[in-house]
Amino acid sequence: MTTPHPSSAGSRPQAVISGGGTGIGLASALRLARDGFDLVLLGRREAVLQEAADRIRTRTPDARVQTIVADLQDPDAVERAVGEIAGDVDVLLNNAGGNVLDRGEGLAGIAANYEANMRLNVLTAVLLTEALLPRITRPGGRIISISSIAALRGANGYGAAKAAIHGWMMGLAAELAAEGVTVNAVAPGYVPDTGFWDGRRTPDIVSSRLAQVPMNRAGTPDEVAGAVSYLAGPEGGWTTGQIIQVNGGALFGRG
Repeated sequence: MTTPHPSSAGSRPQAVISGGGTGIGLASALRLARDGFDLVLLGRREAVLQEAADRIRTRTPDARVQTIVADLQDPDAVERAVGEIAGDVDVLLNNAGGNVLDRGEGLAGIAANYEANMRLNVLTAVLLTEALLPRITRPGGRIISISSIAALRGANGYGAAKAAIHGWMMGLAAELAAEGVTVNAVAPGYVPDTGFWDGRRTPDIVSSRLAQVPMNRAGTPDEVAGAVSYLAGPEGGWTTGQIIQVNGGALFGRG
């Protein structure tokens, strides 16, 4: 088990997780609660957040879990949400996102697709991070963003959006390194047990995805959460500006 964050000795540190109600966000929340963190879960669906909070409290009764409903694409909503968070933030996990597949008709459809993917994956992370930046613990704070293997090998608007997360992350890491704040990304490969794959777990798609994984199996949200736990914990304090791949060998040696 990871020792609680060194910047909050004597009390439970606080982690803020966007998209914390399902999939990788929920798995990371469960892991960080077990690691000794209190949690703030943000998302757009109140019932989903409440179900996640109940599950976390059942497994880790000592953890305080706050839920906040907000559309993080909206600057005003981000400001309101941040106003409901008390105290300093030791870990910020930007997990909210999604893949808009519909490209519509013509150039207007392509533009709408790219804009939607950028808003879902980039704007949600940038706005929440900028709003919380003054309250990130210094030294010792951690900013982690969930990216994707798609950012490293390409996949239309979604891949472009996740690649943008990498460039933004590296610039922020350089900016905050001297203050003792680490900034990293975790890039999962094929992890089907998430909302991202809802409606797309057909036999053909599953077979195609597994064929790209040398380990010949899908990943799990818990395995991605393990990488988040490392970056959030004391052992991750000298890791910054990095893309941590969790993909079963589907893409080697790039980050």
